[in-house]
Order: sequence, then structure tokens, then C-alpha cells
Amino acid sequence: MTQTILVLNGPNLNLLGQRQPEIYGHETLADVEALCRAELGEGWELSFRQSNWEGQIVDWIQEARGGTAGIVINPGALSHTSVAILDALNAYEAPVMEVHISNIHKRESFRHHSYVSLRADGVIAGLGTEGYAAAIRRILSLAG
Repeated sequence: MTQTILVLNGPNLNLLGQRQPEIYGHETLADVEALCRAELGEGWELSFRQSNWEGQIVDWIQEARGGTAGIVINPGALSHTSVAILDALNAYEAPVMEVHISNIHKRESFRHHSYVSLRADGVIAGLGTEGYAAAIRRILSLAG
């Protein structure tokens, strides 16, 4: 039986590699997807998505209920504003790993709080895009 891990990326992550590379690096979102896929073994699939729209991300989280082994989410700036994403994640029963490419705690004070962290089973910040690989490995270990 194949299991799926859902990787969700929020606003502006479609510009990864182009937008503020001094903060976010030079890897693209396609590079991140390839990195995530490389972590998977046989019997695992990856659903990798990005949206600039909060409601789309909420819909994807709701659709994942009962059909995925876990969610890796980099909500971008929605981390700091979206109670709607938190509520959707609270209705999701499998593990959730929150990823931030930069160390949000070394940045502007408004970035220090994440609503998503209130639900996440783990938070990875400041590892660059390698944080996604760490999050995938953690979901795999939790899924057993």
C-alpha cells in the first residue's frame, strides 16, 4: 500500500531562488521538490504544492484528512497571520511538520510567532531548504 506525504508551500515560495536569495538561498521550489522526493523510499508518494492563496491551502489540508501520512508545511508569511490554516490543521489527524527556510527568530519580531506552531508536531527553522528533508524524514519515522 502506498502512503502519501503532502508538502504545502505558502505565499511567495514560487519565487524561491529569485526573491531575497541572501535570506532564502538560490534553490528553487523545483529543487526543494526533488530534495523531498529523494528522501522517500518504496511505497511512498509525494504530493508537492504551492499557493499564494490562504483558502487554497486550507482546502488542501481538509482534502488530506484520512488520506495522507503527514503534512510538511511552509506557510510563509501566513504562519504569522492565519488562524484559518491553524483550524484546518487542528482537524487533521496525522503528523504535521512546520518548515521555515530562514531562522524566523532572528528576523523581524512579527515573524517570531507562528499560529501553525500551535499544531505542528515539530518546527524546523533556519536549516535552509534542508529543513524540508529533515521534516520528510521525521514524518517517515512517525508513520513507522
